[in-house]
Amino acid sequence: MLNKPLLVESLIVFVVVLCVHTLVWDRYSWCAIALAIQAFYVQFKWDRLLQLGGAVFQFRTTANSGLLPASMVVPLLGIVMKERCKAAGIVFFERFGIVVASTGMLIALFLSVIAVGITKPVPTNTCILTGIAGSIIIYTMKHSLTVSEVIEVLEVLLIFVYLSMILLYLLPRCFTPGEALLVIEGIGFVLNQLIKRSLNVVENRGDPIDFFLLVTVVGVVLLGIIFTVLFLFMDSGTWISSMFFHMMTAVLGLGVIMPWLYRLIQRNPLFWLLQFLFQTQTRIYLLVYWTMLAASACGVVFYQNAKRSSESKKHQASTITRKYFHFIVVATYVPGLIYDRQLLYVAAVLCLAVFIFLEYIRYFRIKPFGQTLRHLLSLFLDERDSGPLILTHVYLLLGMSLPVWLFPRPCAPKGTLSGTGALVPYSGVLAVGVGDTMASVLGSTMGEIKWPGTKKTFEGTMTAIFAQIIAVALILIFDSSVNLNSSYAWILGSVSLVSLLEAYTTQIDNLLLPLYLQIMLMA
Repeated sequence: MLNKPLLVESLIVFVVVLCVHTLVWDRYSWCAIALAIQAFYVQFKWDRLLQLGGAVFQFRTTANSGLLPASMVVPLLGIVMKERCKAAGIVFFERFGIVVASTGMLIALFLSVIAVGITKPVPTNTCILTGIAGSIIIYTMKHSLTVSEVIEVLEVLLIFVYLSMILLYLLPRCFTPGEALLVIEGIGFVLNQLIKRSLNVVENRGDPIDFFLLVTVVGVVLLGIIFTVLFLFMDSGTWISSMFFHMMTAVLGLGVIMPWLYRLIQRNPLFWLLQFLFQTQTRIYLLVYWTMLAASACGVVFYQNAKRSSESKKHQASTITRKYFHFIVVATYVPGLIYDRQLLYVAAVLCLAVFIFLEYIRYFRIKPFGQTLRHLLSLFLDERDSGPLILTHVYLLLGMSLPVWLFPRPCAPKGTLSGTGALVPYSGVLAVGVGDTMASVLGSTMGEIKWPGTKKTFEGTMTAIFAQIIAVALILIFDSSVNLNSSYAWILGSVSLVSLLEAYTTQIDNLLLPLYLQIMLMA
């Protein structure tokens, strides 16, 4: 029997793909449509593998495979980036967009081939569709990419394969196949770009904040892999292991990460960071304001835990309580987007590093705070945190930050894109901070009419759309850099599609929704 919510989710993704390619029709459009059709069929094979326990690794069981929505994110991002940079006349980033789109298609195709290969009996029709899609994609790549670009695509694919084997083995039940595709593909791109820029540091004098992002992401991932392997052979909960953890963190940070960053930015990273953070009076005010918001978030955590300890029955944070953090994050990001996007960029990178480092301390039970963090954060667990790591707060940060990090600054000479592209940095705020929050709060308290096959309500979805439209109007009032050029119908359609996707997807919406809204706004 067909899964109706899955069919609706797939239909929404197909509508997004067709909407993008009505505006951007070229040879990659055929590739994207072929990839979407074959991913639609293959995701049913993945779902069957997950139900029967036939997958090689352990995936999150409370959701479907999510292969179709995840497969289309990176190819569509690459295509819209290519068109934006082509219009701006930036050839380097136009070619980079082509590489991103080609890599995303090839990795999604690779994941589909794995699913088809381990399905018994072999699904003939799906094999034929996968072969046709693969032939179209490879033929297009052959006539579009240079030799060096083909090598770069294969490098990212190779990194993806090795990282998949390592991370999915070390982190069982943390991801669905679609979520793993997005996360590991993103890390693979970051690692490949860092290696390329490290080898060509003289030629590529890029923005230091971009280097800071690349080195930080690779550094925290490398740190986690190293400690996971080490603690397989020793008890991580002892004082000796904890001292070893802190000492090795300092050694890797000061002996590897800092020199690596120094090589890229050609100056002392600590002095550069301090100078950057306190460069203007506005930045100091923003940092003080953000510190106060961080303290209020910690206060919510402590208050909810005190409330739990005072009650005799088991207490778990409600949906509305968890959405407090969404409100705090919106209050954090909006002033940064209006007054200083570069500071927000760097602060988000620092916050990501802190979140992941604290999660390592919690997971490995590093003294003196490991057990305390386990107790404090257990209150906010939900069905998506079925693996050893708690990742929902990290996904929230990523969902808000990715539109800021992925914003094609070189293709926007005045710091903003024209038309709906001006709202691209606000994609996370609109989709997650406003839309998802209002849908959850209003839907859980007053919603009565449920969408077929889901727990989400019609009232929640309509409230999300309405709230995002109001948020766009407020952005137009307070951010003078945003000029939509009468693109209001496209904005309404975009937020409506993303809100419907939120109602029907079982994937991590904090990660998926901002990326789809960014794709629609960049198109």
